[in-house]
Amino acid sequence: MKRLGRDAAELTALADRLTAHGLVLEMLAGPLAGIYDPTGPGKLLFAFFAAMAETERENIRESTLEGLETAARKGKHGGRPPVITDDMLHTVLRRRALGESVEQIQPDLIIPTGKRKGQNPSVASIYRALAEHAKREAYPEAIEAAHADFGALQNSEVPGPRLAAPDRASL
Repeated sequence: MKRLGRDAAELTALADRLTAHGLVLEMLAGPLAGIYDPTGPGKLLFAFFAAMAETERENIRESTLEGLETAARKGKHGGRPPVITDDMLHTVLRRRALGESVEQIQPDLIIPTGKRKGQNPSVASIYRALAEHAKREAYPEAIEAAHADFGALQNSEVPGPRLAAPDRASL
């Protein structure tokens, strides 16, 4: 029942729609194992266990979010490690400055961690890392402001309006 609907009302409405179309809802496991009777005490029990499933789902979600928040405060973020490390990016930037193409540089790079450890990164990954680097270099103040806003939101503060930066062309 936890996986069938988001909340008790949705789960009850789904059961009612199924029975209205002549389908018989049968619980294979759990406290209501057997055929669901949409009348009388069966409906009351179904509503009770649907509410319990909703509460359990909300508790699991809250504890998951708390765990993610605690990990973020400790500096640990989920997800796969980046394929292109900072050292690899600096190598690519230096060799590109010397006139080499990404296709020439790619075979010399080795992924240090993760599922593809010991393999070469794809050319697309290198170009993506170069594009992200260029974006960070072009708009450093926007990235710093976004990090500050995110930190403020984590501390339940609402960031205020930001004044427009002076136009570089008019300076």
